Amino acid sequence: MVRTPLTPEERERGERLGRLLREARGGRSMTEVAAQAGVSAETLRKIETGRAPTPAFFTVAALAGVLGLSMDELVARCVLVAA
Repeated sequence: MVRTPLTPEERERGERLGRLLREARGGRSMTEVAAQAGVSAETLRKIETGRAPTPAFFTVAALAGVLGLSMDELVARCVLVAA
């Protein structure tokens, strides 16, 4: 199966998500947060650095729960608003 290339907007949205998660993680280690969310530290690293700009919904939900973020807040802060 060939994956459709991401648009610049999708890449930017992934970068915003990564920054938000990294900020919410604060001083906690990547390994600690990933383990609590049930994902690998490498998965979290890829999301935080924008190398995985379209992570699975349940991965994002698990990370949000561990970091005390609501899904509504994530959507509001990550989705581009058309002007």
